[in-house]
Amino acid sequence: MKRNSSNPLKTVMTALIGSMFVMSILAGCAQDQKKESESAEWISLFNGQNLDGWHVKITGYELDENFGNTFQVVDGALKVSYDEYDAFDQRFGHIFYEQPFSHYRLRLEYRFIGEQCPGGPGWAFRNSGIMIHGQSPQSMTKDQSFPVSIEVQLLGGNGQDERTTGNLCTPGTHVVLNGELETQHCISSSSPTFHGDQWVQAEVEVHGNELIKHIINGDTVLVYEQPQLDESDSDAQKLLQNQDKMLTGGTISLQAESHPVEFRKIEIMELKAE
Repeated sequence: MKRNSSNPLKTVMTALIGSMFVMSILAGCAQDQKKESESAEWISLFNGQNLDGWHVKITGYELDENFGNTFQVVDGALKVSYDEYDAFDQRFGHIFYEQPFSHYRLRLEYRFIGEQCPGGPGWAFRNSGIMIHGQSPQSMTKDQSFPVSIEVQLLGGNGQDERTTGNLCTPGTHVVLNGELETQHCISSSSPTFHGDQWVQAEVEVHGNELIKHIINGDTVLVYEQPQLDESDSDAQKLLQNQDKMLTGGTISLQAESHPVEFRKIEIMELKAE
């Protein structure tokens, strides 16, 4: 009879390596499925064709009166335009998504273009923002300039000086930063400066009344918590008559502050409340 020349240890090792290879493939597939699942959870808030699902509020005008075609869709982007303005005249605008949110990740791309509208304030040069945890546009007064909200401030450079983006501003609100109540209106982030008309990705991760992160081109540039109404602010005082001081959710809106800006790829991923 011919002797079996196979090595038992070698056989075991071969089987083990084969098993590990299969497990690696399965793990890779699971990871791919997870990525696909996460990707599928991103929902577009802007269809790239019209302003369906959004409401316009411009200072001095009634809700959904889009004066001067300020908010429009051009080449698949949501554009803030001042082509029909003779002067800005303090007509601050916001366009609100129709549904409020509480726990989510929101991401979009933005870029500043062209020249600032004549009469726009100096601080509003290449200035816009994403307003979160905001009041409803229906609750704003006709002449109110800004919704009570938390602002993820978006800024563009002037081609020379440093100017961070993804900053925090607080119209009618406060937050807790580094364990202390922060009452300063605007707080700078740690982002670099973006000059010119380049597209920049801005993301905000929101966990109700807990943690909020500002993320620019994939890097976290600012973190804070406990967004709340400012009891000394006249607009916030009106809201306090019908809601709690601590903000757990609210509207999302985009700003028109006198400089043309474009937004695209506006997407949201809702998160589970912990």
